[in-house]
Amino acid sequence: MTKDERQQLVVAEPGGTEAFQFLARSVMQRNSFHLYSNPMRLPTGIARGAWLAVVLVAISCADPPHKEMDQAQGAIDAARAAGAEQYAASEYAAATQALKQANDAVTARDYRLALNYALESREQAQNAARTAADTRAKLRGAVERSIAEAKSLIAQARARMDGPSGAQIPRATRRTAQSRLKQLEGELQKADASLQAEKYMDAERLLMGVKQQIQSVVTTISRGSSSQSQRRRT
Repeated sequence: MTKDERQQLVVAEPGGTEAFQFLARSVMQRNSFHLYSNPMRLPTGIARGAWLAVVLVAISCADPPHKEMDQAQGAIDAARAAGAEQYAASEYAAATQALKQANDAVTARDYRLALNYALESREQAQNAARTAADTRAKLRGAVERSIAEAKSLIAQARARMDGPSGAQIPRATRRTAQSRLKQLEGELQKADASLQAEKYMDAERLLMGVKQQIQSVVTTISRGSSSQSQRRRT
């Protein structure tokens, strides 16, 4: 006799009765369940399929991904603090939109979709924070260089007007140049204040064209000095 047959429970009943058939079916059903509930005795493909079905059922019945959604919100808050709204606007918008979709999916009780959106939101927020930090650093460096160059040009213009060659500059040209330089110095002061306040984009807007305008004043001073010198020679 086979091993399974030796393990069957034998009860004395009148031959051919329904009770015996019922008992036989019960024993066979128990043995059948024992066979398929043992993953070591299943073919590999069937075992994997069975476990996948269990996992899918567990996911579909899981609770809302509150932990992942809280992590996404925390990443968004950190990105906002890093200036992502201004310096990484597209990544920040994608993060906030994904978190909104996660909340909508929770409302619809699609918790697997909500989890996907929550993870996407966290990743986008982290990217936004990194992008914002890099952009801020680069922009700060560019603003600092522009302010330094503009101040150097103003110093050169004043040195030319106050130096030995300054006497050769016509008075009207000198007054216009001094007035213009004073105005441009005010623009530089505003840009410097924005730089110190870490408002780099505002500083960049204030500096736009300032260097060219200062260079134009320097050119005007040089031309005025040259023309005055030629008049005296003639």
